[in-house]
Amino acid sequence: MSHEPVPAAGAADAPPVQASKRPVTVLLVDDQPIVGAAVGRMLRPEPGIVFHFCSDPARAIETAEAVEPTVILQDLVMPGVDGLALVSRYRETESTRDVPIVVLSTREEPETKAEAFARGANDYIVKLPDRLELVARVRYHSKGYIALLERNVATRQLMAELKEAAQYVKSLLPSPLDDGRVRIDWRFVTSTSLGGDAFGYGWIDDDHLQVYLLDVCGHGVGAALLSVTVMNVIRSGSLQGTDFRDPAEVLSALNEAFPMARQNGSYFTIWYGVYRPSTRRLVHASGGHPAALLLHGPAGAAPAERLRAPNLIIGFVPGKRFVSEEVDVPAGARLFLFSDGVYEVDLPDNQVWAFDDFAAFLERPPSDGASRMDDLLAEARRLQGSETLPDDFSILEAVFP
Repeated sequence: MSHEPVPAAGAADAPPVQASKRPVTVLLVDDQPIVGAAVGRMLRPEPGIVFHFCSDPARAIETAEAVEPTVILQDLVMPGVDGLALVSRYRETESTRDVPIVVLSTREEPETKAEAFARGANDYIVKLPDRLELVARVRYHSKGYIALLERNVATRQLMAELKEAAQYVKSLLPSPLDDGRVRIDWRFVTSTSLGGDAFGYGWIDDDHLQVYLLDVCGHGVGAALLSVTVMNVIRSGSLQGTDFRDPAEVLSALNEAFPMARQNGSYFTIWYGVYRPSTRRLVHASGGHPAALLLHGPAGAAPAERLRAPNLIIGFVPGKRFVSEEVDVPAGARLFLFSDGVYEVDLPDNQVWAFDDFAAFLERPPSDGASRMDDLLAEARRLQGSETLPDDFSILEAVFP
């Protein structure tokens, strides 16, 4: 087996390079040294092409993994090895799965050509071709493959950055709360690496607890940036002249601060509530968001009360004044606040999980020792038939002793 690179202008002596600087690297697999010499003479004068020749087809995969070709020239008729079977092996091997394969053969039968393409070949040339044609095809297939490698590198970098951003977003979410007056916990699972949901809670003063959850349209970086911005505005109380103890006033101020026209057409929905332990009253307002569910007494004792003061989505109509409602919170009540991703689960026959069925599920007693939120996540995944859900799964549970 011959494995000597025949480069142009010393390219084979260069150090390893990134995908964007990768040279055109040709690996010819053929049992005839005379063919290797002929193809080498065709490619040797060409700048930027590195040529490798493998005369032992049994070591073709091993050689390909060593030289990392951008195109493989593969003979079909070789002693002891079926060239078509070797084409299949390239496609079954991780390191050569996407490498372009150009069959270089003396066989011209249409059936053979069809079989080669069926096995995964990208091109078929009857040997020996004209030098200009061979060089053109080698460069053409290599260019596409090198572009694929560059995209893969860029994709890996982007996914790493998105993962880092997702970790940052999650780090902004509050820790579970249990201070004797209220207990709050949550579950947050994004449908993509970066979602558009955000939520928070905290004491505005000794007698006013704010709790909210928002859902930005879409997914990805843009949705995450908007959700984090809104969350930080609420958490820092930086809406000038706004009383954060008044949900309607908060939503009206958010509507003015985040008009769709200045957010590239993006909008968000939000449910915002303020609980007063001294009166056991909860004031709440919703900007296009699903109703929160308030469960009275033991699970299954009564249907959940649906809390939704109807208002438009945030940013849709400038100058719109929002309204709020109030409700009593009895001892032992549980408040569930969520995005629509927890119940908009795909079912057979192009149906989605109905809100009434979802609410009924939350009204049931949880499984032994489990959280209702964990039960809900497991049920959503079961109904979807997948661990990955079509939208962000965000839910928090507040328990009022």
